[in-house]
Amino acid sequence: MVPRYSRPEMTAIWTPEARFRIWFEIEAHATDALAELGVVPKEAAAALWKWWNTNPAIDVAAIDAIEAVTKHDVIAFLTWVAEQVGDEARFMHQGMTSSDVLDTCLAVQLRDAADLLIADLDALLAVLRRRAEEHKLTPTIGRSHGIHAEPVTFGLKLAQAYAEFDRNRARLVAARADIATCAISGAVGTFANIDPWVEAHVAEKLGLTVEPVSTQVIPRDRHAMFFATLGVIAGSIERLATEIRHLQRTEVLEAEEYFSPGQKGSSAMPHKRNPVLTENLTGLARMVRAFAMPAMENVA
Repeated sequence: MVPRYSRPEMTAIWTPEARFRIWFEIEAHATDALAELGVVPKEAAAALWKWWNTNPAIDVAAIDAIEAVTKHDVIAFLTWVAEQVGDEARFMHQGMTSSDVLDTCLAVQLRDAADLLIADLDALLAVLRRRAEEHKLTPTIGRSHGIHAEPVTFGLKLAQAYAEFDRNRARLVAARADIATCAISGAVGTFANIDPWVEAHVAEKLGLTVEPVSTQVIPRDRHAMFFATLGVIAGSIERLATEIRHLQRTEVLEAEEYFSPGQKGSSAMPHKRNPVLTENLTGLARMVRAFAMPAMENVA
């Protein structure tokens, strides 16, 4: 997403540094569990956390430089960590496959992103409810096919939006639960080289649930449902935004979006009050829905 349409809180989840920090926590928690099982020395797990507790900076450029040679992102990261921690780091990643780290990290990121979006929906629902109650008896014309029909109230229009976004919130909560899944099951998901308790331990530490049956990866139907849910929510956003854009047309002018002091609508016609926010929303909604299709294709 281009910066002008990105929020710092959401962008922060997806930075390379944030990703590497999650990778480390996955690896370190797994090493803790392996140490408890006697598979690796407890000193190895302690050394990882001792270094981590110094709050070290993540040298993304250095990791990228290693990857340019290894042609493997996880190996590059493990190599860089080993350079920082020392000899004890050689026990890190024991019995694991790269997808254990990549997919579990993605689950953490998608869950955290969902938490931001659920909070957004809560804020939107609160506004829609307040304004629906405020305009419960505000008369306006109802339309079907865009043509005048029977009278309604503006509060009814907002109540319809409230009900729709209330359903969307429930959908997103369900999708969040579905995606917040951990897999630490080793190559092709057989647990042949790692105890299932390691997976359970990492899942508990990261606030995830255990993937009941994984392959080499966490099954992508989970991701498809998550992005499909975002696509449905985007559709609802566009529906509400399109209604506002219609109501703001000069020939209608029953409602209009907020126009801040000093805002200009046009470089040629500065008197215009264009529906910029809702135009942005309709455009961005189409992008979100478009991203749902690759996620569905990814299932196979």
